[in-house]
Amino acid sequence: MRIASTDAAAETSQGVPMPDAAEPPAMPAPGDDLAWFTEVVHEHSTALVKYFARRGPRQDAEDLAADVFATAWRRRDDVPREAVLPWLYRTAGFTLANHRRKLVDLPVDRVPDSGSTRVGDDPELSALFDAELRGALQSIGERDRGIILLHAWEGLDGDELAQVLGISRSGADAALSRARKRLREAWGERLSF
Repeated sequence: MRIASTDAAAETSQGVPMPDAAEPPAMPAPGDDLAWFTEVVHEHSTALVKYFARRGPRQDAEDLAADVFATAWRRRDDVPREAVLPWLYRTAGFTLANHRRKLVDLPVDRVPDSGSTRVGDDPELSALFDAELRGALQSIGERDRGIILLHAWEGLDGDELAQVLGISRSGADAALSRARKRLREAWGERLSF
């Protein structure tokens, strides 16, 4: 029995080059994470600050955006490189919810039911100038309002909206369609009196 190996045969397997066993796996350069993160901050910081300014106290917008970027840095291996902004918006939603909970010092038995927010207490709604639109948005559910505002203010639809909501693309399309329908109905009811 003869075992023969040539350098060319060892380097390919059915025409596909094989890696040299002595080479260590390619590791990113130490500065790659920092360069990526710097680019992410430069590219998306304005969008995040605007997101928070529309939804919470304006004086907290930059601090909340910084919290999101701190989370992105800590979880940089989990951030999808092809969809950074939707990931940041999803994280921003969680950060804002945590921030709002910190501002309310109520015993659990006195926490109001979802959707009982008055227009003056809700920065998202008070940012709108049209009273009819504010009323129509307030009358639809909190989730529907969030979907409408992510689409209208942040320009998200399709895959990006799906990623922010944590659902499939078809689910996001359906949710946006239902939210639009409910807003049209609420607006029509308000204009019909």
